[in-house]
Order: sequence, then C-alpha cells, then structure tokens
Amino acid sequence: MKLPLSIRNWISISGAVLAVFNLAVILTLFLLNTAFGFGGSYIGLFIYIILPGFMIIGLLMIPIGMRINRKRARKAKQEGKELGWPVIDFNSAETRNAGIIFIVGTVVLLIISSIGSYEAFHYTESVEFCGKLCHNVMEPEFTTYHGSAHERVACVECHVGEGAGWYVKSKLSGLYQVYSVIAKKYPQPIPTPIANLRPAQETCEHCHWPQKFYDDKLRVKHSFLTDDINTEVMLQMLVKTSTRTTNEGVVKGIHQHISPEVKIEYKPLEGNRQVIPWVRYTNTKTGESYVYIDNDLGLSQTKIDSLETRVMDCLDCHNRPSHNYNAPQNFIDKLMADGKISKTLPGIKSLAMQSLYPEYSTKDSAFMAIQSVVTEYYNSNYPDILQNQKADVDVAIAEIQNGYANNIFPFMKASWKAYPNNLGHMESDGCYRCHNNRHATEQGKVISKDCNLCHNIKAQTIGDSIFYAGPNEVLTFRHPVDIGDAWQTELCSSCHSALY
Repeated sequence: MKLPLSIRNWISISGAVLAVFNLAVILTLFLLNTAFGFGGSYIGLFIYIILPGFMIIGLLMIPIGMRINRKRARKAKQEGKELGWPVIDFNSAETRNAGIIFIVGTVVLLIISSIGSYEAFHYTESVEFCGKLCHNVMEPEFTTYHGSAHERVACVECHVGEGAGWYVKSKLSGLYQVYSVIAKKYPQPIPTPIANLRPAQETCEHCHWPQKFYDDKLRVKHSFLTDDINTEVMLQMLVKTSTRTTNEGVVKGIHQHISPEVKIEYKPLEGNRQVIPWVRYTNTKTGESYVYIDNDLGLSQTKIDSLETRVMDCLDCHNRPSHNYNAPQNFIDKLMADGKISKTLPGIKSLAMQSLYPEYSTKDSAFMAIQSVVTEYYNSNYPDILQNQKADVDVAIAEIQNGYANNIFPFMKASWKAYPNNLGHMESDGCYRCHNNRHATEQGKVISKDCNLCHNIKAQTIGDSIFYAGPNEVLTFRHPVDIGDAWQTELCSSCHSALY
C-alpha cells in the first residue's frame, strides 16, 4: 500500500505510533474489564476519556506533520527525487540517544498525564470542587449539604453515580454551568435538576433498597407557640416506615409505595411535580390496577393523556435528602428545644418569626433586622430583660441569625419557599399531592388523607397536661390552637404553607 510522500516525517510517524499504542491499550483494558471486571468502576475513565484523548492527539499529529512536510515533498519531487522515510540507525550514538530520550520521555509523559488526569478526576468529584469553586452560586447547596444526614456522602454519589457515561454527561453539563457562572447567566434560585437526575435505583438504592423495610420510627417533636410565654407543645408520633403483621393481616407501611409488589405511576401537571392529577396503582403479583383522578382540577382527558407518566421512586417523597431548607418555625423550634435559645425570653418565638419571614436583599440587612426587631421589642416592653438577661438575648439574636444563614440565602433567592420538601405535609403539600381525598376511581375508591395511614399519635401535651396512648392505642390529634374541626377538613399546608 503506497502512502503519501508527506507522511514520511517524524511528527506523523510519532503520531501514528501514539495512536496505535493507545488504541491497543484501550482494547486490552476494555476486554479485561468486560471479561474479568479489571479496574473497578474508575477504569471507564481511562477507557473512554483519558486514553482516547491521547489517541486523538496522535491522530491529529499525522495530518499536522504531513502539512509541515508537504512543501519539502513537493520540492523533492520537482528535483526528481523521492522523499524517503527517516533513517533510524542505532549504530549511530546520536540516534540511540534520541531514541532513548523519545521512548523514556513518552513513557514518563504518559504516566504523568495519567496520574494527573486521575487526580484531576478525583478533584472534580470532590465536595470542595462542587461547593466552593463557584462559592456564591453554590453556597445554598454547600451549606445545607453540611447540615444534612448525607454529609459524609460525596455530591457525585447522588448527582453522578458510577460509570463513565454519567461522568461524561455530568461534565458536559458542567461546561454550560461554568459558562453560566462566568457570564452571570445562572437562574436565581437554581432549579432542582429533577428532569436530568439519575434514577434513584442507580444511586439511593446502593444503600437503601425496597426489600429492606426499616422498623417504625418514634419521632418526638417539640414546638413553641407564638405567645408571650412560648408555650411548648410536645408530640410523639410513631411513623409507620416498616411492614408489620397484625391480627388483621400484613399491614404495609409508608415504603410500600416502592415495594417490588407494587407499581405506582403518576402524571405531574408541571415540571416541579407539585400538582398530580392522575395516579395509577398496580399490584404486580395479582395484576389488580386502579386509576385515580383528581377531578377538582378540572382537566380534560385529552390534557391528562398528554402529561408525562412517571413511575414513583424514592425521590418523589425524599426530594430534599441533602439540601433541605428548613422553614423558620422549624429551625427556631429546634434551637429552642435544644436550649440554644432561652425559652424564658418573653415572646422570643414570635420575634423570631417577625424577623425571619420578611424578604431581605442581603444577609447583612437580614442580620441587622433580626437584631433590631429583638432589641427594640425588649427595650420597649421588657427593659429589665435587657438588663438581667442580656447574655440570653445576645445568644438568641446570634442563633436566629445563624439559623437564617443556614437556611435562607437572599443572593440566590434560595429558601424553603423556593424548594418545597415533599417529606411530610406541613409547609408544602407533600403527601397531600395524592393523599387528599380528591383522587378517586370511577368506582368511588379514593386515596385517603387519613393521618393514621402513615403515623399514629402516641403522646401529646395539651395545656399543662400530657396524654399518652397505651401499647395498642392511638390518640386523636388535638390542634394546639383551637380551630374547631378545620384541621380535619382542611390540608395542614393551607395554613402552614411556605407562602404563608
């Protein structure tokens, strides 16, 4: 096979050798990984990214060398000569030295480049890279991540997962994100990546899986009313996360939504999946199936049919597993229950709510407003408090400011209002998106909003008294403020909404 004269140069030859060598390594590693699992999950980085990069460089060197050598080849042809191949004569000391330098240099370059690429890969997978490189933009996510139960789980474990395919996809997406930051084109707040998030089966279920139903959980919640004495309300709930066997048979808990025996599909009305007009329940063992429609939304069948159908997974409820923005009443209740804010300060819960609910343009202005609201109130109404409990007041102000800093980010407009938490039904509809007594089949079967489906009240304070339920008993919830039976007929989120 006759080759062009211009290819007879060191640049093209070196490029061809580099390309062939890397192709051989790629094929070898691919076969070893496929047949024997050699290299683990990170080997794909070398097979699909690093080594192909070197191979492409080698291939590019071929035409570059040909172009550089073309003029010389034309001149040789005009003189009636044929441009020969470079002569490699290892009898010459100069050739031997050049060959050794070339071979050793190439090997060293490959090793250094591979190690550097591997370390670069690890850095781009680090929490520091994700959270601090674009500090102002990613501050809300970075801060809430460090306050979550998944703080020891790297960002990429959920947002990327294993395998080179998703790694490449995430980095290509990251290129646009870098451009957005540089050009200041990023949205405020940043939308939750619902559409492009990797399926929970490939991330969450590496640690949590449907076959593993955990025991029921006893949750004890302390909250405080916004009255002058900060009335404390204690509630003990047994959350039904497990599957139990009772005299009535097997009672499945909350996690039956993702049980292998059950398939639940739904159609969200919008991209944020906060309004769900259509649900289908299928028993995968018996084939029994029901379709529930929320007719109160007034959607036509044509409109419902046009909506995307999704299979329910973990993230449809646990949508804020690492970036939860607590509502002010929740993080203030916790600070007070933990003793970080003194419960003896008159009206401190109310003052915290007054100072935290307004929207501020900057964190500094919020901090100034918090200090002003608290100090002016006590200065006007309880001057003795400022004199006798000044240390408690100062600590309370600092803790309220700290709670603000960890949950509300005015620069990015990120807060509990922008990111509703579906795990519950207080500040956002959450469970009520489906469990609202409105979704019904043609036969009249409804998705109930009965509280006892998911949790039982085992103890509650009412005034100065504490009431307990027996081992097989359940208390009827009593609203801490008398609102009649509205708490039974209305959704909790209609009053406790994030937009309230």
